[in-house]
Amino acid sequence: MPSAAIQETRSTCPYCGVGCGVLIESRGDQITGVRGDPDHPANFGRLCTKGSTLHLTAQHNVTWQTRLLQPMQRMTRGAPAQPVSWDSALDTAAEAFARIIQDHGTDAVGFYISGQLLTEDYYVFNKLAKGLIGTNNIDTNSRLCMSSAVAGYRKTLGADAPPTCYDDVNHADCIFIVGSNTAYAHPILFRRIEDAKARNPQMKIVFCDPRRTDTAEIADLYLPLQPGTDVMLFHGMLHLMLWEGWTDAAYIAAHTSGFDELRSVVRDCTPDLVAQTCGIRKEDLFTAAKWFATSQATLSLYCQGLNQSSSGTAKNAALINLHLATAQIGKPGAGPFSLTGQPNAMGGREVGGLANLLSAHRDMGNELHRAEVAALWGVPSVPSKPGKTAVEMFQAAADGEIRALWIACTNPAQSMPDQATVRRALERAEFVVVQEAFATAATCDYADLLLPATTWGEKEGTVTNSERRISRVRAAVPAPGETRHDWRIAVDFGQRLAKRLGRSEHLMRYDTPESIWAEHRESTRGRDLDITGLSYAMLDAQGPQQWPLREGEAAGKVRLYEDGVFPTADGRARFAPVAYRPVAEQRESRYPFSLTTGRLRDQWHGMTRTGTLGRLFGHVSEPVVQMNPQDMARRLLKDGDLVHVTSKRGSIVLAVQASNEINVTQAFIAMHWGEEFLSGISSTGARLAGVNAITTSAYCPDSKQPELKHAAVKILKAELPWSLFAMAWLPGDALHARRQELRTLMSLFPFASCVPFSNHAPLGDAAHERHGLLFRAAAFEAPSAAVLARLEAALDLDTTATLRYVDARRQQHRSARLAQTGGKVSLEGFMLAGDTSAEAWIRAVLQEELPAQTYGRMMLAPGVKPPVAVAARGKAVCSCFNVAETAIAGHLAQCPGSDEERLSSLQGALKCGTNCGSCVPELKRLVRSTPALREAA
Repeated sequence: MPSAAIQETRSTCPYCGVGCGVLIESRGDQITGVRGDPDHPANFGRLCTKGSTLHLTAQHNVTWQTRLLQPMQRMTRGAPAQPVSWDSALDTAAEAFARIIQDHGTDAVGFYISGQLLTEDYYVFNKLAKGLIGTNNIDTNSRLCMSSAVAGYRKTLGADAPPTCYDDVNHADCIFIVGSNTAYAHPILFRRIEDAKARNPQMKIVFCDPRRTDTAEIADLYLPLQPGTDVMLFHGMLHLMLWEGWTDAAYIAAHTSGFDELRSVVRDCTPDLVAQTCGIRKEDLFTAAKWFATSQATLSLYCQGLNQSSSGTAKNAALINLHLATAQIGKPGAGPFSLTGQPNAMGGREVGGLANLLSAHRDMGNELHRAEVAALWGVPSVPSKPGKTAVEMFQAAADGEIRALWIACTNPAQSMPDQATVRRALERAEFVVVQEAFATAATCDYADLLLPATTWGEKEGTVTNSERRISRVRAAVPAPGETRHDWRIAVDFGQRLAKRLGRSEHLMRYDTPESIWAEHRESTRGRDLDITGLSYAMLDAQGPQQWPLREGEAAGKVRLYEDGVFPTADGRARFAPVAYRPVAEQRESRYPFSLTTGRLRDQWHGMTRTGTLGRLFGHVSEPVVQMNPQDMARRLLKDGDLVHVTSKRGSIVLAVQASNEINVTQAFIAMHWGEEFLSGISSTGARLAGVNAITTSAYCPDSKQPELKHAAVKILKAELPWSLFAMAWLPGDALHARRQELRTLMSLFPFASCVPFSNHAPLGDAAHERHGLLFRAAAFEAPSAAVLARLEAALDLDTTATLRYVDARRQQHRSARLAQTGGKVSLEGFMLAGDTSAEAWIRAVLQEELPAQTYGRMMLAPGVKPPVAVAARGKAVCSCFNVAETAIAGHLAQCPGSDEERLSSLQGALKCGTNCGSCVPELKRLVRSTPALREAA
């Protein structure tokens, strides 16, 4: 029987808000490849490390091990979930929600959805909650990333509409990056910045952030701000602009209001005060203000560093104040550009998918706006009282006020701050529905009902990226198993619920995503985001389009406010006289460190997708807390030591790592590490729930966005004398099932982590790529022999090919599984328990796939020294070609010339940085930090 033909489908990447276009290669029901869409205006064919490996996360051996593929129900809490039919599942959900609504009112239920849903999915959920049920208790994980940007735009410019576009990086004379590690969080946009800088070396780039990340490598000026001091910085810059005469009085008079009140606020923000508060030099403050104000065009780029703050709205507004005061808006290369953190956070905002918004940027407090939405939906009214936002919703559920939760396409048991409260909410709620693609998400453990949803490569609809550009999302393969589209699940549930509540089922009558989108389009008529001139047919024929695109227009608007008219009552932008306030939880003697969180280069959110690929752990292989080397030395800590990181809400244990990116009295943990990868049990018996066990739920009073970017913590060495380290290659079709088994064992230890790893085959070399699992644990004493036996079984160390040494009295246990292929003996897996000092060299033997016949039973001997020299290759800098740091250093040591010549030589010889380019900032840093040989005489 002939094999199916290869098909190519145009769609988008499901990661950051850049909205990159992709071409998905498929054969039958299997996605086989992916490449960047050369015609998509967001990326022009480029993809980052995450995007370029998307097809690997959709392969059958991953899908059928990690995906939720049929409806499942728990008959009692804590019991294993059992398969049920779709009819049974939806009837159960409808009956539970109807009962709770009838007994306790419409506000006794809540929906928590996601910026990774498509616009059509979002629209249906919003209508289900606000129109059919009559509650505004619907919020989204976009509350955790973008609500401060929404509030900042609305407060100053009058509407949630980014006025800029990606092409502005090519027209800017100054780029001001603040609160964004763009190199990691938006790598394809960062490539465009690098290109623009190369074409125009005179362009100035200012980077402001507490951490000296890879984004700083491109900056002409780096400002190492103290956490949370952004408002003081912006006010200090405006103070200098006023003093030096760098503001644009004509623009202020013609197009703005409220400047005199702002002037009085910034009067006291003197250079001395700003320098002391922010931790920067006065000279650098002056330079930043001058470049921002006097450049021909200044573009600001910002993200979670401004948004995830108890002063998030104030930070956004204070930055926009600078653009208004200097007329750096409404022209090519200029304006405040908020970078969205998720692929469709913008689409969710457009349909009103937040607890305080209505469709098409309407104001919930405006009676006329509510009437317009009610008329469109055919309901008597929509509620006027704002609903519970993300933090409020889970607090209300923990208090018993909200009794039913519907969670779709997001993982609050990993991503929400103050995990103790979130888990109490999930446990106390009477009924919890989790609508999810991946069964491995931590939130699935709390669900009464699990509904399987389609995901990337299987969905149809639209998304909107950071520059207001709408793209079509298309399915390349059929939905696997019994999965359904998110919009279809909401529609089917809504029809059943309407019948039980005695309401019209016609409210939720949709047959296709396009029929939903057409209703959303009509809701925008006459609004600032009017897309009545757009259609699926136009998107299919002409590609992605920016809004607004009104009926009769041929194309959308590239930039907003070029005429100086803003969507406010008087047409003027409004200066916001916001006050500087420090972080909600300041450092003090008991909690002397400022902890911040952020992204890793090769991972995404809770890692339900990227965490399935060992190759994406090559750059950062395990969870760590990074500290400044001076702080570590003062506390007698060394790399790899386990430490307790403790806040007022909880404590976690993980390894410490020295980093010069981190300033003194500060620390950093990547946001991705939830209990799926990092766990344990406290001395009181409580489960440790990843990094967000210690973050604070304090939030901005305007945007209700929590301050995930700062928590006061203490860091103390963990006295856990017994340790374990194990690694093993495993069959690909069993890898994720074994990981789930190891995950159940993690909770038996005060500290445990489990991550996948791979060998060093280049991307696309599937024939030679291998996969394995790494398990690490520590405890006060050795666990039982039964626990160690379960660990060995999960890692295939219970075979006849396994060498083993056990000394129960000394709590020592070591095992090694060998295999012989032809004349080569290889190490396939090992476990070191008790004495783990040989970890480094044995790990290298396994992961580098070195011949093991030289080592034999010496691998079971205690001690750190290998019997013969073993060279570890170090971390992978380039994930595409698996080029390690040691190989790069070795080449550079033999490579004289300028920095540009050495980088070119490196890329030519090793190929690193020549595919997706995500590693280029790190390569440039290594080039500068590795001494060049002297030129021959």
